[in-house]
Amino acid sequence: MVAVASVDLVDETYIAVSPQVLATIVANPARWRDWWPDLDLVVFMDRGSQGQRWSVTGALVGSVELWLEPVGPGTVVHYYLRGLPTSTNPTVGQELPDSPAGWRRAASLRKSRALHWKRTIWALKDEVEGVRMAGCPPTIPVRDEAEPRAGD
Repeated sequence: MVAVASVDLVDETYIAVSPQVLATIVANPARWRDWWPDLDLVVFMDRGSQGQRWSVTGALVGSVELWLEPVGPGTVVHYYLRGLPTSTNPTVGQELPDSPAGWRRAASLRKSRALHWKRTIWALKDEVEGVRMAGCPPTIPVRDEAEPRAGD
């Protein structure tokens, strides 16, 4: 019998910055603990400006991928999370029972993971886009005119 992931999420979010900017953030291990606090990630494919793929242990055993696709002046962040929940051993996933209780637990896991990811990606979007209005191109920081210019 082949185990099917109890958590199998796919998400896409547009962020109006270049893939190179996002790739630097995605490659920072300090961010991973913030994004997935109960998961331990090990990179198994560093795709540079196209994102990363990780093996996952901890609360889930499986994989996570962030694929960064250039679109217009920004990037679509494709998110994939696949995994089985763990119990006492954080490196061994367990299939949930094929029963109403198992289905409810799987649905609850998917919902909580999906909501957590949306909060995470929207916070990142707010962080990197700044005050950009929807439909407008990426913003370029404007120098405060009260600040002295170089050479003044």
